[in-house]
Amino acid sequence: MSLLMPETGLVIWMLLAFGVVFFILAKWGWPVITSMAEKRATFISESLKSAKEANEQMENLKTEMQSVVDNARNEQARILKDATHTRETIIQEAKQKAQTEANKIVEDARARMQIERENILNEIRVQVVELSVDIAEKVIRKELDGENKQIAVISKMLDEMGSLKN
Repeated sequence: MSLLMPETGLVIWMLLAFGVVFFILAKWGWPVITSMAEKRATFISESLKSAKEANEQMENLKTEMQSVVDNARNEQARILKDATHTRETIIQEAKQKAQTEANKIVEDARARMQIERENILNEIRVQVVELSVDIAEKVIRKELDGENKQIAVISKMLDEMGSLKN
């Protein structure tokens, strides 16, 4: 018996055992193994396909998110611009209203001052007239102490009136 060459009976039994094992594996083992390998390959390819789709969706979401952010920034800028414009308009209207109100107050004050001035002048005129009448009365009383003087003054007045008519 040589170590490199086995005996013929051993080889036949080994071939027979190999054939039985090969037959059993070919009949029941390999179909299961190959179907599992195919299922695994299908699962892996589907997983890769799902991963690619997920990456594409992520890219789409990323671009959509960037678009939304850009729109939000544009909207924010527009709102700030509108708010600034509204603020400017309100300030301008308030200034105009304040100026109009101030002009009205000044005009009212001027009108009141004019009325007060006229009232004061009228009051002064009345007082001057009263004083003049009082002074004239006192002067006339002193000058018209006697009856002769009274007749002379009346005659003089009548003559002046007569000359005014002509």
